[in-house]
Amino acid sequence: MKITFPHMGNTFVCVKALLDEFELDYTIPPYNNKNALEIGSRYVPELACLPLKITIGNIIQAWKEGADTVLMTGGRGPCRFGYYCEMYKQILDDIGCKMDVITLEWPDKGLPELLKRVKRAAGTINPYRIIKAVKNATQIAIKTDELEKLSFFTRPREVIKGTTDKIYGKFLSDVQKARGSRQIKNIIESAGNQLINVEMKKDFKPLRVGVVGEIYSIIDPFTSFNIQTRLGNMGVEVDRKVTVSNWIVEHMIKNALHLPRNMKFAYEAKPYLETMIGGHAQETIGYSALYAKQEYDGIIHIYPLSCMPEIVAKSILPQIQKDYGIPVLSITIDEMTGEAGYITRLEAFIDLLYEKRLKDKSTA
Repeated sequence: MKITFPHMGNTFVCVKALLDEFELDYTIPPYNNKNALEIGSRYVPELACLPLKITIGNIIQAWKEGADTVLMTGGRGPCRFGYYCEMYKQILDDIGCKMDVITLEWPDKGLPELLKRVKRAAGTINPYRIIKAVKNATQIAIKTDELEKLSFFTRPREVIKGTTDKIYGKFLSDVQKARGSRQIKNIIESAGNQLINVEMKKDFKPLRVGVVGEIYSIIDPFTSFNIQTRLGNMGVEVDRKVTVSNWIVEHMIKNALHLPRNMKFAYEAKPYLETMIGGHAQETIGYSALYAKQEYDGIIHIYPLSCMPEIVAKSILPQIQKDYGIPVLSITIDEMTGEAGYITRLEAFIDLLYEKRLKDKSTA
């Protein structure tokens, strides 16, 4: 058995650590790229959401490298992600890619079926070994997100442009070569120390922009045209509440153990969207309201074409913009999105934020 898994931003770091703990044979697909998107778009229905197209491309690329088993998590609530496992099976079978798809979620058949799937994937149901591996992988997901957040802080403030990108790029490269949780944690710690010591501009106050939207579109650099890096290099500090570790802890672990979740976003969203309607729509609204209250300069909303929860969120965001006077830019992503037009809209929005800041200062 040779395992693979689809990409979603830096998810591969913690998944790699998990598979290393079980000493499994696996292959990591190439980072998301145009080839993966072209492959996926060829076999996936046109109106399917972009994440499905890219992840199918990931899996087919890994299949060509010898992978025969796909490992993925399941979805909860009204979102098409919950159907991905079945769609993977059908599409892969239709095109002759004979692969086993193992979905780690709480199945209708209960614990016995879940343990059966865990044993197929990990080769063991030893509770101590499983808990240790999951704990290490979760810690690595949290540390990776903390490192990324630190890069959001240093990038707009660095004196020598490109320093943060160089450190973060080396971190990603070193993780690919690492083996086991301990090595990966050391690499994260080393990169973090380097970022902390980056020479930064004194008294520089960058624009602050909150990024909200569908989880895949805002976490994955290729899908968002590296928006967070681009903004940082434009002198803008980015914040993004939806992260891989948040998804693992809040949506997977706490749900499975029936533990209370951090629902601050739901409280903030309540005046506009009282209930969960699928995907990350409620997070989009809640975090947008939170960014507005924290006096961020602007909000950028990104979502894949045909994502119904985010379409609903987009229709609500103008009211938040009106209530708080905060500019909001919504961007739809699909395989036809042109990078030049995307960047032009982004640059124009940042120019608008700078103009607004100057105007607010002059009238203060």
